[in-house]
Amino acid sequence: MLFRSVEDVGRALGSAVKDCLGDRRGIRRYGHAIIPMDESLATVAVDLGGRAATVFAVDFPVSTIGAFDAQLVEVFWESFAATAGANFHAVLHHGRNGHHIAEAVFKAAARAIRMAVETDPRQRGVPSTKGTLTQD
Repeated sequence: MLFRSVEDVGRALGSAVKDCLGDRRGIRRYGHAIIPMDESLATVAVDLGGRAATVFAVDFPVSTIGAFDAQLVEVFWESFAATAGANFHAVLHHGRNGHHIAEAVFKAAARAIRMAVETDPRQRGVPSTKGTLTQD
């Protein structure tokens, strides 16, 4: 049941982002962040261009973080990307502590998403050469 709950929370966040962005007019669209968390270092890059894809190159050295299944971190971000219409790429450069790895990924994701949704004063329309950003 926890799997479904984590997936649902990812979808809820993705839906909220998608609804708030509307036609995505005037946003930066792309965002990225590199976050160190103690011995861990993670990079997340996002494209809020309307098409969903997830690349999750993060290996956890443990199967659980406390009572939380570490594989659910990837499930959360896959669900977010599918619902938000986002490309989501996470890469773990190094790390030994499962908690620090997850924390680095989530914090990098938050900063990358914040960058992508920011208003770009140079972007008057939809940030696409096609003139539209839709989920295909």
